[in-house]
Amino acid sequence: MVEVEALRVLDAVVRAGSFSGAAAELNYTQSAVSRRVAGLERAAGGALFERGARGVRLTPAGAVLHRYAREVLERLERAAGELAAIHDGTGGRLRVGAFASANAVLVPETLRAFRRDRPEVEVTLVEGLSPELMAGVGDGALDVAVVSDYPFGLPPEGDVRLTGLLADELLLALHPDHPLAAAPAVRFADLREENWIHGAPPGHPTVLTEHCARAGFTPKIGIRIREWTGKLGHVAAGLGVALVPAIAARAVRRDVVLRSLGGEAPRRRVHVALPPAPIPAAEAFVSLLRGSARDLEGA
Repeated sequence: MVEVEALRVLDAVVRAGSFSGAAAELNYTQSAVSRRVAGLERAAGGALFERGARGVRLTPAGAVLHRYAREVLERLERAAGELAAIHDGTGGRLRVGAFASANAVLVPETLRAFRRDRPEVEVTLVEGLSPELMAGVGDGALDVAVVSDYPFGLPPEGDVRLTGLLADELLLALHPDHPLAAAPAVRFADLREENWIHGAPPGHPTVLTEHCARAGFTPKIGIRIREWTGKLGHVAAGLGVALVPAIAARAVRRDVVLRSLGGEAPRRRVHVALPPAPIPAAEAFVSLLRGSARDLEGA
């Protein structure tokens, strides 16, 4: 088997034109270079260099081996560069997951800043439900994920490390002509007769059903849509009301009015999910994500 270091010696001899020159470049003794070349010649089945008074030059067999040696060494050099970039977070790839409403403002703002700072990192993004995203981080399919405990809660952390990112208020989305759109304050008790647009399956307790229960009623859910953008389309058509996360407020269509439910407003926690030993690019992404979260909370 030909060793990589032997190929480095071969290349150094070719470039230096002598064993002594290669030895000086590699900080080897000349006898060590000679032994490496002799080992290569045994493996190659014949002489690789013609020795002369003015140094050495490649034989035809040596020229063939040197050509392949250069390909191997160049590939190893590229691999070393890519590995170094991964280890310092400036290269490689970053696989990000996020739930739907996080992809309205929070994640895009973060990705823009990340790509500006680390343009050589290849970023891929997938959207999904938070439990699915946590599973992706746990099994190594994702490097980082933005997850939320709404509406279904979060599974046990297991091998995933969760850290809090922000508290997100859920706002009430109304048609502009709704009587409560211009009301000075809105409470859950005012929504007893409303048709709700909600995403949870029938019989599944959620933040909405809990808050309505506290106000003394069961919400009438006639339209079940999971994605918040679909909910807003039905609200804009005057077909009901819905809860919308505040982190998506900047992306809400203009024909929908958002109102706070004040002290009764449901709130959810948004978290970052990471593996126990995150890659540097993921840690850099999380740092920028925290900055985007602060901007949203201060808006």
